[in-house]
Amino acid sequence: MNAAADTPVVIAGGSLVGLATALFLGKHGVPSMVVERNEGLSPHPRARGVNARAMELFRWAGIEDELRSMPSAKALAGNSGIIAAESLAGKEMGALKEGYHRDTGAADDEAGWPGATGWCLCHQHEVEPLLREHAARHGADLRFGTELTGFDQDADGVTVRLRDAAGAETSVRAGYLVGADGAGSLVRRLLDIGTDGPGTLAHFLNVQFRADLTGPLRGRRFVMCYTISGSSRSGLLPVNNADEWLLHVPYDPDRAADFTPEHCADLVRTAAGVADLDVTVEGVASWESAGRVARSFAAGRALLVGDAAHVMPPTGAYGSNTGIQEAHNLAWKLAAVLRGQAGPALLDTYEQERRPVAEATVEQAVLRSKDRPRLAGGPSPAPDPRIQPDPVVTFGQVYRSAAVEPDGAGGDPLWEPEPSGRPGTRAPHVIVKRDGRLASTLDLYGDAFVLLAGPEGAACADAVARAAEKAGIAVRTAVIGRDVEGVAVDLCGAHGLTPAGAVLVRPDGFVAWRSAGPPAAGDDVDGLFDRLLCRSAGAPAGADRVAG
Repeated sequence: MNAAADTPVVIAGGSLVGLATALFLGKHGVPSMVVERNEGLSPHPRARGVNARAMELFRWAGIEDELRSMPSAKALAGNSGIIAAESLAGKEMGALKEGYHRDTGAADDEAGWPGATGWCLCHQHEVEPLLREHAARHGADLRFGTELTGFDQDADGVTVRLRDAAGAETSVRAGYLVGADGAGSLVRRLLDIGTDGPGTLAHFLNVQFRADLTGPLRGRRFVMCYTISGSSRSGLLPVNNADEWLLHVPYDPDRAADFTPEHCADLVRTAAGVADLDVTVEGVASWESAGRVARSFAAGRALLVGDAAHVMPPTGAYGSNTGIQEAHNLAWKLAAVLRGQAGPALLDTYEQERRPVAEATVEQAVLRSKDRPRLAGGPSPAPDPRIQPDPVVTFGQVYRSAAVEPDGAGGDPLWEPEPSGRPGTRAPHVIVKRDGRLASTLDLYGDAFVLLAGPEGAACADAVARAAEKAGIAVRTAVIGRDVEGVAVDLCGAHGLTPAGAVLVRPDGFVAWRSAGPPAAGDDVDGLFDRLLCRSAGAPAGADRVAG
């Protein structure tokens, strides 16, 4: 990065994924500048399902407990399942079939994919202030009421043009620009990056309202209730299981004027099944259900995350969670490049790894959107065989890039049905005893490369240590049986190792390299980090430091 830069990274967009990017960068010691054209955060609840993988990342960032203490998270902690009914007060038509039911309070262990933590139903308007607070604590310069108007790139950095709420224009010099500016991303448009996918699927309104629904609720605690009465369909989503709710209704944008507060209140009464219900409409937000993926996630020193990179239907709650994982994947790579520990080509692996995942996840969300509702106990067509189990989509993503060293193990190039420890997959979560306490293996990862070695893995450990020293890279080693002990699961077996083997796990918790046993004579372990970090052989480490 140019030493004269004002900030290492400018992040365009101060919503959920942009703030997560700033927090993750800060955790890696990289300050950033977040520019957001709105004066403040949105008060609308919007997305509210933080999936188990995103919660693992927030666990690493140190905010899991605070997230679970948010008002909506505490209110909805016991909610699970999706039901369908004529109305909330009317006849219940059943629960939706397996694949859409989700328990939110415990680790998601379906399909052989245990997680270190579980889902959290916490509304976006509560998550974002927490992310903003912690991003600022970790060095982010947050500039709300400031919009990006343009930028220019050169070999040394990016010059970003900004305009504040008073109309004053300035420019900022940065090493990199991250576009987290939503579905209509100006960053993406200025880069002239198009999108592919099925496009617009439907239009909806979210009606935020207050009404006492404790009577028709009848003690039920669901994630969503689809109301189906004749041609009228909607979805009721609890905010606090009592008097704060969202109503999800289809609408025609050409008839937007019809959706007055009075009409929206009538829609609420129809969905609730209470004709004289006292309703206060507090906000209405329109949104488009669509499936699109940017044709590229990067151009030069500008990179896209979140809705700027893809949009998908809300079915499965994959959209924002996919963006959070992108932010996490990108953050450690930007930090490594900015510190001079990695070559600039490491950033090419961001697109190589995350775009195929986004493309496949958009397909999963679209398939689920077309496949529902399917009521339990009633006749329905067989589900589309292309639909993967939720935990596989959440945890079972497979990366293929220069930042992963394959070991020849077979398997699907995109989805892993259960944890295996093979390179390119999220390292398995296993409960271990560490320093006399129970923890997850995933708690070992996040700040640096970690070598998890078998009890007889000294040859692996020594070879990786020599490679790390040669590359000037810090690697922590945890030896099974000495530093960590499996409680109920064989740690070597869970990672596909013999006692003499080892796995090298990247800072994002994905396996970068595996040797099932001692390194073979022809293995080039000495150059391992030069390859994984996309460095030219013998490049000096730490040649460029992060500017604060």
